[in-house]
Amino acid sequence: MDSTIDYSKYTLDELIDVRENIDKELYPDRFNEVNRLITELMLDKNQNVEASRESTGCLGYVIGGMSFIPWIGVLFGIIAIIWGFKIKSSKLKYVGSAGILFTVVLYGSLAYFGFVQKDGVYDELRAAMAKTQLTSAVHAIEFYKVQNGEYPDSLETLQKSLPENSMVFLHDSAQVNMDEAKFYYYKLINENSYHIRSYGRDGLINTEDDILPAAIVHIGLVADYQVVSGL
Repeated sequence: MDSTIDYSKYTLDELIDVRENIDKELYPDRFNEVNRLITELMLDKNQNVEASRESTGCLGYVIGGMSFIPWIGVLFGIIAIIWGFKIKSSKLKYVGSAGILFTVVLYGSLAYFGFVQKDGVYDELRAAMAKTQLTSAVHAIEFYKVQNGEYPDSLETLQKSLPENSMVFLHDSAQVNMDEAKFYYYKLINENSYHIRSYGRDGLINTEDDILPAAIVHIGLVADYQVVSGL
């Protein structure tokens, strides 16, 4: 081999060009040396590409794992899927899809147990909240009489008298369908007494799931008033 030529400093493209133009019969050593260097450079290049893919893949799986964070994970799931297509990784696409599915199932389950399932823990929480709100409503009704000399003829009238940002809630919290919120049942029995209650989960008055307020003496509330069905 001609020692005056140092092929080790050549680039891969330059070595390939040399190999294509060298006379391997006249310079067999040069030809072999060029082939060896080409092989080494190509191996190094493949290793670098593979390392880059592995590094990219690891970050992708981190993002894929973040797709399991409820709600905001949907965004990471979409990124993971797109990344999976980019680096041709089926596993990454599956991870991103699974993360999105996890959020859908989680919030679907919460919606079911919170608004669909009957007699569950959420029903009990809604009933307890309604009981508390009814007590606050009774106080507001009594205060209305102090100010106006009479009880309100409806909860709509009472609502209009309340100050802005009042903590008195007059809409029935036991209702499952929040899109059709309605006031608690209220009846002005006479000028000195009234009755208020929650319709309960079923939204119907005078059924077993109605929620009654706690009895309070020396006020106009008739807690055990017998409501006629349909009224």
